[in-house]
Amino acid sequence: MIISSSNDYRAAAESRLPPFLFHYIDGGAYAEYTLKRNVEDLSKIALRQRVLNDMSQLDLSTEIFGEKLSMPLALSPVGLTGMYARRGEVQAAVAADKKNIPFTLSTVSVCPIEEVVPAIQRPMWFQLYVLRDRGFMRNALERAKAAGCTTLVFTVDMPVPGARYRDAHSGMSGPNAAMRRYLQAFAHPHWALNVGLLGRPHDLGNISKYLGKPTGLEDYIGWLGSNFDPSISWKDLEWIREFWDGPMVIKGILDPEDAKDAVRFGADGIVVSNHGGRQLDGVMSSARALPPIADAVKGDIKILADSGIRNGLDVVRMIALGADLCMIGRAFVYALGAAGQAGVSNLLDLFDKEMRVAMTLTGAKRITDITPDCLVRYEQAVQNAME
Repeated sequence: MIISSSNDYRAAAESRLPPFLFHYIDGGAYAEYTLKRNVEDLSKIALRQRVLNDMSQLDLSTEIFGEKLSMPLALSPVGLTGMYARRGEVQAAVAADKKNIPFTLSTVSVCPIEEVVPAIQRPMWFQLYVLRDRGFMRNALERAKAAGCTTLVFTVDMPVPGARYRDAHSGMSGPNAAMRRYLQAFAHPHWALNVGLLGRPHDLGNISKYLGKPTGLEDYIGWLGSNFDPSISWKDLEWIREFWDGPMVIKGILDPEDAKDAVRFGADGIVVSNHGGRQLDGVMSSARALPPIADAVKGDIKILADSGIRNGLDVVRMIALGADLCMIGRAFVYALGAAGQAGVSNLLDLFDKEMRVAMTLTGAKRITDITPDCLVRYEQAVQNAME
């Protein structure tokens, strides 16, 4: 298969992975309307082409939270990444490290903090949920701090789990799920050998470290389901803000008022995100939510954005809409599932090249030059795209 885009990696991942894993990363909540909107709304944002501007000194580098990056991109936290390639979190982290961009380790990763950090040179980011088990939260924060993680990404849009219908059909959950997963693994021998056999242990590394015993997929679903906390409020984050002395980013913001609350709380950044369409179906796409949030808090807090970003053109669009940095989840996991670390590295190179084309032909020599002026009739173009 010829690989020239993240869509090619998606197709390759679908053929290589057992269906329960492919559909877990590919699917969204309920009827998946928001999942589709994330991609469609972003792709409709029209870039304003400019020419003859001497773009020979193009510079994609940027800085956030005191870290110098090669481009305004980070890998999002994705649960169970270690099931998509052998010790997948390590492979993805190394690819990001070589590109000099951040990798964010999920709370529910297969590889624990202590396995991933020694594999990379640059500081790792760590993601955490508000959970009923505050002992686990404190343990995870202490271990992340001890390992040298610099930025805490705090996910707040999962007080309850979203209903993901695909999971019941694919074998991730539902009747006879374990047997269905075993049968799917036998039908995908490359994955079964490389990940299923040689990629063990298949447990939730960070949770196992805390509980002192191995955990598996059933524990993933059961433990998380019983530990989501619908009583979450800003006051529940205060002790974390006091404990964590590095940058703290609130992930899952879609409304300007919530963005203002994050500023008042003292967060260092927010991620404009609808969890990739995996939580509340029917909400706005991130591309649609971003401009009013940027109008409300730009300059007061760092604005990151995810959901629907599939290529370097999308990164330029999101920055023009008001983001300081973009995060990608599905795109890098497709590449990881298709070709491991090499796939993620190649994907990041593709993003780099695509960003260079977009910046060259919009006249943006530096990331700070990517403004609403890079979009066609900015307000009207955005309005047309969302209608």
